[in-house]
Amino acid sequence: MAFSLDEYLARIGWPHGAAQPTLPTLRELHLRHACTIAFENLDALLGHTPDIHTDALFAKLVQAKRGGWCYEQNGLFQHALLEIGFNVESLAARVLIANPQTMPPRTHRMMRVIIDDEAWLADVGFGGATISTPLRLCAGLEQRTAHGLYRLARTPEGWLLYAWQRDAWQQLYLFDDVHPYFSDDLMANHFVATWPDSHFRHRLMASLWLADGGQLRLLNHRLTRRAPDGSETEKTLSAQEVWHCLQQDFGLCLDNTSYSVNLVSLQKILNRFV
Repeated sequence: MAFSLDEYLARIGWPHGAAQPTLPTLRELHLRHACTIAFENLDALLGHTPDIHTDALFAKLVQAKRGGWCYEQNGLFQHALLEIGFNVESLAARVLIANPQTMPPRTHRMMRVIIDDEAWLADVGFGGATISTPLRLCAGLEQRTAHGLYRLARTPEGWLLYAWQRDAWQQLYLFDDVHPYFSDDLMANHFVATWPDSHFRHRLMASLWLADGGQLRLLNHRLTRRAPDGSETEKTLSAQEVWHCLQQDFGLCLDNTSYSVNLVSLQKILNRFV
């Protein structure tokens, strides 16, 4: 289905009419997207490789009210920004959050936005650690969003993004200024969906920032609620509770004809991770 900017803006609750390519607009669009369209990996667990062409992203994330991962979230967000008139280029990153022993491939997609000759990092698709508002591409500057504290460092390999977590700076991902082609995104998206050791194939994950500064995270049966003050509570859910939680708390529509996930399918997924 053809992309409609008006429908996208309605999906994220944009209240201001026509959007203009300004920094305040970018910040609010980014925050509203991150607080509305949940990160989730249900398709990969069901054996599907998500279609990341624009029409498919619009059909799934906007019209069917599902969520998705970075190649879906940031692909949709970038298209919306381009429609509004922003100067946007896609970027690709190597994920370092798990402290890998060897340098991993580029399996994360985000974007650079240029406004008044200043570059900003935009990323609405890095799961529970994603930035909720854009960051200025400036080395050493600590930047606070409504949901966390971040900084970027310049290394010989490129930019390294850190988040302040558990009283320490945690590295998230490494990227350079090279603009990948869409074919690169297609290959990486297929890889993370089908590689047998991909963590997206071995656990159910969902996350959503909340407008009050909190967050929801789901890992298999475990739901974590983070309050605005940073305190967290955890609850173990049954399969039926997970199914309802994905719909009621994460805002996913699971009964759309083309993108449905029924309780039986979800139970089979969760049974693999007991």
